[in-house]
Amino acid sequence: MTHAAASTHRFRVYARHVDHHHARFVEEASFEAAAVAYLEQFDLSAATDERALQLIVHDIETGHERCFELDQETGYASPCG
Repeated sequence: MTHAAASTHRFRVYARHVDHHHARFVEEASFEAAAVAYLEQFDLSAATDERALQLIVHDIETGHERCFELDQETGYASPCG
């Protein structure tokens, strides 16, 4: 049985309310997975009093960028805007 390897991309991820020097590079299959990988590395709740966090995810290869707003109380994520 053959398994197709999941295609991964290299992303640069940072929280909008935190300085850019806190950005991290992660290799994941999607923008969403990159955002989750970033959150797993940091406790951002201490960095802001805001209920919602905005994460910027930038695909290094394509240049595409997405923003996700994450509700710290519910864990719900949605596109920024």
